Amino acid sequence: MTKASIPELRRALGNVPSALLPDLCLRLARYKKENKELLSYLLFDADDEPGYIRNVKSEIDLHFREISHATPYLAKKGIRKTLAFTNQRIRYSGQKRTEVELLIYFCQRFRKEAPFRHNITIKNTYQRQLQRIKKTIASLHEDLQFDYSEEVRLLE
Repeated sequence: MTKASIPELRRALGNVPSALLPDLCLRLARYKKENKELLSYLLFDADDEPGYIRNVKSEIDLHFREISHATPYLAKKGIRKTLAFTNQRIRYSGQKRTEVELLIYFCQRFRKEAPFRHNITIKNTYQRQLQRIKKTIASLHEDLQFDYSEEVRLLE
């Protein structure tokens, strides 16, 4: 079975009767957890972006509390898991402002609670996120750039 391209899928979905679209979406959501989470975001959270950000921040807090302080390996694994969760939620939103806010919050929590910050791998993870934040801030409106740049300076 060959995969269709996005333009082909768009044309095919345009030809599907509107009564069948909910069934197609539900069937798609059944097969993968990420599809279900994305559909949930689009249906319930996309209209309230600040509320979505608050919910994701509280979940980031939970992830940081679960990070093991026993060894640098376990700490690194927990930090990567938290970062993967954050990146997944950023992808659902697709907004640069949400990306910057969540990554800044991740870095703030990292500075406050991450164990073994002297570990090179863990330190590099933090530095990469700061670079990513700076790159994303450059694509925002000037007023937002100024506000977020101030927050990033505090993280350096």
